[in-house]
Amino acid sequence: MPPMLPPREKLTICFAHVAYRFGDRFALRNTGLKFIEVRSREELDARVAEADVLVCSGMWRNDLPQIAPKLRFVQSASAGTDQYDREVLTKAGIRLASGQGINANAVSEHAIALMLALLRRIPEARDNQAKHVWRGMMGDFAKREDEAGGKTAVVVGLGRIGGRIARLCKALGMKVVGVRRDVAGGAEGADEVHSFRDLKPLLPRADFLILACPLTDETRNLIDAEAIAALKPTAQLINVARGRVVDEPALIAALAAHKFKGAALDVTAEEPLPASSPLWDMPHVLITPHTGGETHMYEDNVLDFMLENIARLQRGETALVNQIV
Repeated sequence: MPPMLPPREKLTICFAHVAYRFGDRFALRNTGLKFIEVRSREELDARVAEADVLVCSGMWRNDLPQIAPKLRFVQSASAGTDQYDREVLTKAGIRLASGQGINANAVSEHAIALMLALLRRIPEARDNQAKHVWRGMMGDFAKREDEAGGKTAVVVGLGRIGGRIARLCKALGMKVVGVRRDVAGGAEGADEVHSFRDLKPLLPRADFLILACPLTDETRNLIDAEAIAALKPTAQLINVARGRVVDEPALIAALAAHKFKGAALDVTAEEPLPASSPLWDMPHVLITPHTGGETHMYEDNVLDFMLENIARLQRGETALVNQIV
């Protein structure tokens, strides 16, 4: 099969992101490959016609192939690829690869950090620090800090991120119940593994319900009002998946009524989270602004995948790392 991409000396890569420093990190590699970097959709529209390869995530629009006649490969800078219309890409002859696994360490560690923050009441301590309040010893068990050991984590999604979450929970002495689309994929360190269709009977066991699954037709609103109602009053929810995996109005209603203990959310149904959302002002909710994957290593991890896929396409190979189209 002939190569889909031109030779190195004729190849142009376009990095399109509002914040990430792909150009800076790529320049340090001294590859000799030509690249451009844009920070807005207007800049992208103006320059995407130059690109053979596009690295992007949130800036993607499905009408871009109409103004990018040279474009043959898109390396998604994120694990999620639901913004890309597969039919549009296929018709335009453009290949797509996801960033799945790029931020597995970062997001799994973020999930554990959120869990520990809830257990150790870190947000409350930070609030007290801002008010110069030294909280005294606490006689009320319900208001004390807690420990992870002996608790049960139900981890939904056992891919690279969820599997590592399961192993980290085990290292903290927790019992881990894993839930995944295909149980034949293995337990990934969990004590037991179940399919999505068996999730709801497992929910009453959860001290922590940790969501780390992709957003698909099967997982959209997976955690609905019925699922939330199945949680015990002391349970807490951690979401590092996608906001729409949870029925957010049902979540807000349950949290407002204190049906369960609390939640830590790195993702929400609409991002940025609207200023009018009740989630902002709930003291038993911890919000981080979809930063679970952001570390010093992010750009370099994306570039590693991109360069490997470029090399494969230039050799005329068809299989890509994290191939989507």
